[in-house]
Amino acid sequence: MIPRGKLLVLIFVVSTLSIFAQQYPADKPLGVSAQSTPAYLKNAGIDQNLNHPLPLADHFRDENNNDVTLGSYFGHRPAVMALVYFKCGMLCPQVLHGMGSSLKQTGLHAGHDYDVIVTSIDPADTPADAAEAKQHFLMMLGDTSAAKSIHFLTGQQTSITDLAQATGFHYVRVPGPDGKMDQFAHSSVIMIATADGRMSKYLSGVEYQPRDVRLALVEASDHKIGSFSDLILLYCCNYTPSQGRYTVAIMRVLGLAAMGSVLMLIVVFYLLGKKPKPAV
Repeated sequence: MIPRGKLLVLIFVVSTLSIFAQQYPADKPLGVSAQSTPAYLKNAGIDQNLNHPLPLADHFRDENNNDVTLGSYFGHRPAVMALVYFKCGMLCPQVLHGMGSSLKQTGLHAGHDYDVIVTSIDPADTPADAAEAKQHFLMMLGDTSAAKSIHFLTGQQTSITDLAQATGFHYVRVPGPDGKMDQFAHSSVIMIATADGRMSKYLSGVEYQPRDVRLALVEASDHKIGSFSDLILLYCCNYTPSQGRYTVAIMRVLGLAAMGSVLMLIVVFYLLGKKPKPAV
């Protein structure tokens, strides 16, 4: 027979669970608010179009209001790319800050190892907006001498659309605080392109590991930049598209360790088997 005290506790627990179940029915997962994600946000995302060519013939305006083709920035070095809009007050500054902070720590240098290409997705942005954004970026990068290799572009909608489709960068206009469609929903990502203008890597988030950015640039350059230690790291790490970063390849690391152990044993056996020189 259940004691009276325990019986009262049991009744209280069952009653509480019953009320809780009524408030959160089975078709409503815990932790999910009643307000669903707006439909227009479902179209903002990223497709990793690896090895896809960029629209190098498309025209843009640089921060000095010069008419340029995207292809004029390719041919010599890989490029770090970002699609943002310059009047953004939320996500875009974080992406650019993360890019600048990471590049600053890679040990590689703009103009020698890579170029930077930042393109606005808003056709209303002007070269003056691009010039202002570039100055902020150069301050974050901490290298004003790299200005000739840092390119902030604006363009017409057709060129922007071509670039967005080639990179797999999906964005949508969303209502601003005053009801006007003056903002954009988009992913936070930086992209690495090869020297001949093909998509190579995507690094997601607003903070990018300098190691990941460096390895991505080394790979995009076809190993023409970087050091021997970078090659070892690339062997020991795999780029994981779903995570947008490099992860350690355990089997490769174990394989290297096994090879090192075998070589050490060979050296030890050689030294042990070596006959000592007779004393004079």
